Amino acid sequence: MASKIRLADRECPLSSTLGLVGDWWTLLLLHDAFDGYTRFDQFETNLGISSSLLTSRLKELVANGILERRQYQEHPPRHEYVLTETGRSLRPVVVALAAWGNSRLDPSERSMILVDAETGEEAEPVLVDRTTGRRVDGEDFVFAAGPAASQGFVDRYGDVPRPVAEPIRQP
Repeated sequence: MASKIRLADRECPLSSTLGLVGDWWTLLLLHDAFDGYTRFDQFETNLGISSSLLTSRLKELVANGILERRQYQEHPPRHEYVLTETGRSLRPVVVALAAWGNSRLDPSERSMILVDAETGEEAEPVLVDRTTGRRVDGEDFVFAAGPAASQGFVDRYGDVPRPVAEPIRQP
């Protein structure tokens, strides 16, 4: 999937991420993995996806370190697909997409909602800055050219102040 990215877009984290996980089937496959599905036949049955398409998506996710392929049976050989740490880090993306979809529906039309596992209370996910706790989905936060930005990105974000601190490292 990453090969679908135009050369000019390769430095854009949105383009590169969508090239990896932006496919319809890939997102649904990840959703199933977050729900605990691990085996080929489980994915195939639940998604109603062809075995060749599923094989292709699973190979791509394994090759990109999002899923790990583990043998669980020797005779005949059978494998399961388990989320890696990188794969688990995509959960907020899937949660945010589902929340965005639900926000456009009347509550009575929602087929799936996010709830607190202990209380059953419905959750409303929001994206916040780790340092300040402020929501980042408003106009107070904007994209800026990063330290590895090409001249094109520097020009695109020329009116935005460049970061003054060290880049934030993910834990």
